[in-house]
Amino acid sequence: MKKITLTKSITFFIAFISGLNLGFGQMSDLIISEYGEGTSNNKYIEIFNGTGSDINLANYRIWRVSNGGIWPEAIISLTGTLSNGNTYIIANNSANPIILAAENLVSGVVSWNGNDAVGLAKDDGTGTFILIDSVGTDGTDPGIGWDVAGTTNATRDYTLVRKNNICSPNTNWIDSSGTTMDNSEWIVLASDDWSDLGTHATFCCIFISTWSSGAWDNGTPSSSTIAIIDDDFIATSLNSFTACSLIVNSGNELIVANGGYIEIINDVTVNGNLIVQTQGNFKQTDDLSTFTLNGTSSLIKQTATKNAWYYYTYWSSPVVDETVAGAFPDAPGDRRFRFNATNYLDTDGNDIDDDGNDWTIAPGGEVMTPGVGYAATESRFHMPGGTGTASFEGQFNTGNITTDISYNAANVGESWNFIGNPYPGAIDFEAFHAENSAVIGGVAYFWSQASPPDTGNAGNQQQNFSQNDYAMYAVGAGSGVAGGGLDIPNQYIPSAQGFFIEGLDNQPVTFTNAMRMADATSNSLFFKNVNTKSKSTTNSNKLWVNLTSDNGVFNQILVAYVDGATNNDDGSSYDAKRILATNFPATLFTNSENSEKKLAIQSRATRSLNTDDVVKLGFITNIDVATL
Repeated sequence: MKKITLTKSITFFIAFISGLNLGFGQMSDLIISEYGEGTSNNKYIEIFNGTGSDINLANYRIWRVSNGGIWPEAIISLTGTLSNGNTYIIANNSANPIILAAENLVSGVVSWNGNDAVGLAKDDGTGTFILIDSVGTDGTDPGIGWDVAGTTNATRDYTLVRKNNICSPNTNWIDSSGTTMDNSEWIVLASDDWSDLGTHATFCCIFISTWSSGAWDNGTPSSSTIAIIDDDFIATSLNSFTACSLIVNSGNELIVANGGYIEIINDVTVNGNLIVQTQGNFKQTDDLSTFTLNGTSSLIKQTATKNAWYYYTYWSSPVVDETVAGAFPDAPGDRRFRFNATNYLDTDGNDIDDDGNDWTIAPGGEVMTPGVGYAATESRFHMPGGTGTASFEGQFNTGNITTDISYNAANVGESWNFIGNPYPGAIDFEAFHAENSAVIGGVAYFWSQASPPDTGNAGNQQQNFSQNDYAMYAVGAGSGVAGGGLDIPNQYIPSAQGFFIEGLDNQPVTFTNAMRMADATSNSLFFKNVNTKSKSTTNSNKLWVNLTSDNGVFNQILVAYVDGATNNDDGSSYDAKRILATNFPATLFTNSENSEKKLAIQSRATRSLNTDDVVKLGFITNIDVATL
């Protein structure tokens, strides 16, 4: 790795300080954070300071107009200083004691009804006050009240709370009020709900904390803190953090270690080094957040042990513009592949491409497409029993990422697609499927190779790998079955992990930041994983059956009694098909009650969980020698 100088230039420091006021979700001014129009005199307005500085309230006023009047008909002058991160409450002088206990100022002007508009005005520097934020608008009488977030007359007999991602005041009431809960700036609470009074949670960046000399100078960062790394920092399960934004200063290194995580709500700027290890999670939350790279950032991923160099791992790139050779420099050029789903044709239902043109060599200079799966071996000089490593270097992917899915009605079985997690941390497969359920099936297939290629295995090559080595996870069952190894997949797709999925339509799927994980455990599995201890999973009302032999055979099925399932074929979200190729050694499967489909995972109705329930169990073997 290139050495980074520890010298910090004055010019960068000046540019950085001035840059803090230009982004990262910082508030541009005071905002109205809460509005109360409750029963009787339970009326108040709350303003919030998230600007990063203390504010002289003498430069602000509260305005009110009634029944469509013109700003301002009534004025409340403010005094004092509002500290950064704090609220200021102006209440009716006959309001409920709970409100009066939190108020900073009482006024008879706070006597509005649902059709009266309330505004926050600011001195423009010349002694003239201009409106900067409002609830309602002047010149229009709405009748009973204004609609907010899809709630009719929400400015009457309701409490309005500003959403925590609103970082600027807004005088456009049509945009601010919105028409749905999603596009409104407000959350509508019931009348006389004062549960948020006096505090305002925000994802806007209103504090700064710098890691320097082995400590945070303003406390551990939170969702409203700009985190600045000005000394080397290793995030573990004990000191992981969430921050509003992140800056890694030049000459410093931030490492997200195994079991550690960092969650950034808004933007990331890396002027030094950022490294995420195999089981670390790095998450950006806002879909519009940016990742600016002036230094280096990388995800270093280690596989489990591999018995031979030609054992494949399924990958996906978490960075922008990584090349195939850059990620897998030691893999032979003829052992790096991608899957062309549009070429896949299976008219006989054996899960083998009829034309043999589905797998395509990925040239070393090819830029890896985010969300697409790739397969690669290790170097021919790989030591048996050793691990493999891939290093993805570049700007981390963030925001919405789309990947094309192919479906061919001519396929007797599934239309397979090879996709992958495009982020430098785990994603929730159940959330991914929920977002894209019209386009993809509900079972993820992970390559978990445990056996060498063989001429007896089905496929288009002289020697082929066993399709029994796929581990599976079904969203309906809420669990999975192991493949060639012992690890049972959970609902989380690890960073840089490629996997197969069934295509249901010729439409793209979308990965989003909302699917990304920020915790210590969701990124703990990575396939190919073999001969390791199984990780914990939710076992309630689930039964696994293992088939093992003295000559290395391992096969597993799952019967899960879960809500939403029936005892019939419920489709791939609940019932996962066993991929059966010819000449496999031995396999277990089950059948649902109305289908002969051979299942690796079968979900059944919870009411069937009793001693009288009968599940059809199948066993097929091609072993013709004595076996224990």
